[in-house]
Amino acid sequence: MKRRFHSPRLMTSILSPLFTLCGIILLCLKVTVDINETYHLTNTHGHSFPVIEEHGINCSAIYDLDPVEIGKSLRARKTSAYDGNDISLINATLDCGLYVESRGYTRVPVSNVERDFPLAYSLVVHKDAPVVERMLRAVYTPNNIYCIHYDLKSSNSFTAAIKGLARCLPNVFIASKLEAVQYAGISRVMADLHCLSDLMQSKVKWKYAINLCGQDFPLRSNFELVMELKGLKGANMMETSRPTKVKEQRYTYKHLLKDEKLQYFFIPRRTNELKSPPPHDIKMYVGSAYFVISREFVKFIQTSSVVKDFLAWSEDTFSPDEHFWATVTRIPGAPGAIPRFNPDVTDLMSKARLVKWHYLEGPVYPPCTGTHVRSVCIYGAAELRWLLNFGSWFANKVDPRVDPVLHECLEMTLRCRTQTLK
Repeated sequence: MKRRFHSPRLMTSILSPLFTLCGIILLCLKVTVDINETYHLTNTHGHSFPVIEEHGINCSAIYDLDPVEIGKSLRARKTSAYDGNDISLINATLDCGLYVESRGYTRVPVSNVERDFPLAYSLVVHKDAPVVERMLRAVYTPNNIYCIHYDLKSSNSFTAAIKGLARCLPNVFIASKLEAVQYAGISRVMADLHCLSDLMQSKVKWKYAINLCGQDFPLRSNFELVMELKGLKGANMMETSRPTKVKEQRYTYKHLLKDEKLQYFFIPRRTNELKSPPPHDIKMYVGSAYFVISREFVKFIQTSSVVKDFLAWSEDTFSPDEHFWATVTRIPGAPGAIPRFNPDVTDLMSKARLVKWHYLEGPVYPPCTGTHVRSVCIYGAAELRWLLNFGSWFANKVDPRVDPVLHECLEMTLRCRTQTLK
């Protein structure tokens, strides 16, 4: 393989923003220390950080992988029980005026750059409303628009809490059509499509749409994200790669979604019946369920007969969310399309989401310091530096039930950067 050598000017253009970002991160981690000492861990949004305060944890030292502070975070993980519950959010949103003021929604600064470049979010969630609310608060600005799709199988308390959020925040709404989302089924794609359809009807003329789930968390402020999205110049950001032989089986065989009694299986079941080839001679690509797509691309999805036929063809495949977006973005003529002959865009290259797979730890990623669910790492505090410096826009999975210290350090850093960059 030939080694590429970049010109000094090109290397400067690449590294200069990186150095600036690193400087801001270090500044904000220093600010969090000052906040700890001066304001008793109450940030600019009026929301405290109880775990860090209780254990006297220094986020700057966590970032520097100080063994003493990492040890404190491990003790905090064991002794600080997560106390979030849906009922608490239901009660909090009974008084919308008090809720939006106390949670800082009315004091989010918005620059002219952000105001001229609004974003749209599709949030597909199903449990743990307080975690969803913290994620929403982390990506919230009053000029953006947010659609929430909750699973029809969700508990009554979760549904009520999410409805409370939508009632209190004028730019947050519930999807007009809801799915009972089946793991690895077409309903996962449909949930996002329902939100995208509703978002297109919004009065907000957003530029890009981003989909998130409940355990995602931003690694960039809204201002930083807008600046990077402007640099895409209409291109989409997602994983899209040529499939392996194993992945090909997901869509070369028909899968059953329901049993004889029309009850959904937990996951689709493969049959021995081969499917017909994709319609319109579509070339297949695989990726993930996560995307950052332009408004023009969403219009294309809604109006293209090719996309409509491909969606129908995908209904009896396994995990179509991991091939639908990756393939459509390669269709010739799609706005922001990636040409078919272009190289793969792997998960390491796409900034849409930073996911750490168990089987890639060591050769590709540093070890997970949290825990694993379905081979995916739920991050721990010792990964703070890696998360902030990797270059991705969002992380999956971040969960305060696994590591509340990481969650609070990310919140503190992000909110500081929101203020600093304005």
